[in-house]
Amino acid sequence: MKQCDANIEERVKSVIVSQLKPDLHSVTLTREMPILGRELGFDSVALFELVAALEKELDICFDQSDVGIEVFENIGTLVNHIETKCLSL
Repeated sequence: MKQCDANIEERVKSVIVSQLKPDLHSVTLTREMPILGRELGFDSVALFELVAALEKELDICFDQSDVGIEVFENIGTLVNHIETKCLSL
């Protein structure tokens, strides 16, 4: 495992910026920032790319039930979900 519990929020933000949305380097990502919709511009395809990138970076596995609006409402809900998932490993 790749130190799943080490600074998850920064690692999630890093994945969003470096792997999926490189044009966001100048934007400050906050926990309240919605993942879907206008601000980050993720659509369903980009969401699955984000899941794959997070699985690789954090060495975790998202179940199909994990990929829902509740988890991906904003960066904070995603980070909280991953932290919970890591604690159960």
